[in-house]
Amino acid sequence: MAGHSKWANIKHRKGRQDALRAKITTKIAREIAVTVKIGGADPALNMKLKLALQKAKEGNVPKDNIQRAIQKGLGGAENNNYEEIRYEGYGPGGVAVFVDVLSDNRNRTAADIRHLFSKNGGNMGESGSVAWMFDSKGIFLVDKRECLLNEEEFMMAALEAGAEDFVIQEEEYEISTSPEDFSNVLETLENLNIPTKIAQVTMVPQTTVTLGSDAEIKMIKLLEALEDHDDVQDVYSNFEMTEE
Repeated sequence: MAGHSKWANIKHRKGRQDALRAKITTKIAREIAVTVKIGGADPALNMKLKLALQKAKEGNVPKDNIQRAIQKGLGGAENNNYEEIRYEGYGPGGVAVFVDVLSDNRNRTAADIRHLFSKNGGNMGESGSVAWMFDSKGIFLVDKRECLLNEEEFMMAALEAGAEDFVIQEEEYEISTSPEDFSNVLETLENLNIPTKIAQVTMVPQTTVTLGSDAEIKMIKLLEALEDHDDVQDVYSNFEMTEE
């Protein structure tokens, strides 16, 4: 099942996050604390926590930071005012964008996000205006050099665990799952001692949009501005970045 990589934007975003290590660590710790407060500290019973811990693992968040975040969540006092909010809108060229945030001041954050859209050639939309263009999917990227199984064995193991698709690229294997089967596939990879470059549940656009060079630069600036905001946890779009 060879094909075009669907995860170029995700890999670009992860590379940028790696360069913003301190800010990403703070955001992930906040997400863990809020998730524990809402759903408890057992990742077996709290899927959101399991995903946050996987994000922490990918982001090389120190274990001490993770434990402190869990304790904050259990204590609850410092996280009482945080709420999960999703904002939707359009970027340059009509690109669909939605933004997941954790905020302790809804009005402030809404004003900030609206300003970032406007400043970078986009505009905020109504709730539900773009979310229908995306599907929630689990994704895994595995470096071929890190996989001890041959391609057929690995593909069969992934599909038996619940993978929906298995794509063979030049240097990577790309696996996609439903959100419900993400944990099964992750556990299978861990049992097979196969490390992942990326393992996350994300929002995948049903179709993508490419832009001309000027609009593409504006779109990248919008995405980076949103990602840099302290309250923003994740940004999704149907923008397809070119090689250049």
